Amino acid sequence: MYRFLLTPRWWGINVFVVLAIPFCIFMGSWQLGRFEDRVQDHETTTTEQDSTGRGAARPLAEMLPVDKATVGEQTTVSGRYDDQLLVPERKLDDREGYYVLTLLRTDDGEALPVVRGWLPGAPDPAKAPAPPTGEVTVTGALQAAESPGSNGVSGRSGWPEGQTGAISAATLLNLVPYDVHDAWVTLNEGDSGMRAVPVTAPQGTGLDLKAFQNLGYTAEWFAFVGFVVFMWFRLLRREAELARDAELGLAPEGEEHAGQEDAGQEDAGQEDERESRPTPSGV
Repeated sequence: MYRFLLTPRWWGINVFVVLAIPFCIFMGSWQLGRFEDRVQDHETTTTEQDSTGRGAARPLAEMLPVDKATVGEQTTVSGRYDDQLLVPERKLDDREGYYVLTLLRTDDGEALPVVRGWLPGAPDPAKAPAPPTGEVTVTGALQAAESPGSNGVSGRSGWPEGQTGAISAATLLNLVPYDVHDAWVTLNEGDSGMRAVPVTAPQGTGLDLKAFQNLGYTAEWFAFVGFVVFMWFRLLRREAELARDAELGLAPEGEEHAGQEDAGQEDAGQEDERESRPTPSGV
């Protein structure tokens, strides 16, 4: 009854099932692993911020380039303050305000963006305190460069003179006439009465929408495994029932009627053929 499994059609179906199931399991496991990695990164980042966020500060040169291991860590660097910019549309405690960003010219020739503090309201250069003069040493939390349109950073362009939407070397390249580190520092204590800007988690380490998308994809891949198995058993059962009916001489009404019509058409064709044959002379 199951000899139909040896037909080319069922060979193709079986090969597809054998390949599809492990592929779906692999993809589901990979998506689940991505979700677990994001959860682990979130927990690690939270723990580091709580326990070592105010640890011993290390020189900036030892912590660049910024990665998941160094972001949020304390660093110290010396130099002279130069250009000052305002970073609008930054909230603190659900209040709209702006960062006061000052470029610190260091001995290595590159400037380090330093967020000296936060002020409420609309950006106003007159309200932003002037930076200290002369040689200064700053200590704060190292932060990764920002990307416009992500992690709460505005995606707008065309900011007024003296303002920038994101803190990164790419956005500051055309605003200052010198090289800038692709990282920034937020001071532990706000300068000149400004509020200190809290440390932000690096992108991709929080339980954001992407993490739950990974979890959703995991469920979809494993659900597809069940769907493939269900459809295979359903097709197998249907073929087995048809084979059993054929062995018992049973056929669905539609197929039997179609067979009778085909037989009638064949008989009619044979009758027409006999009538069209020439009759031998003398008969």
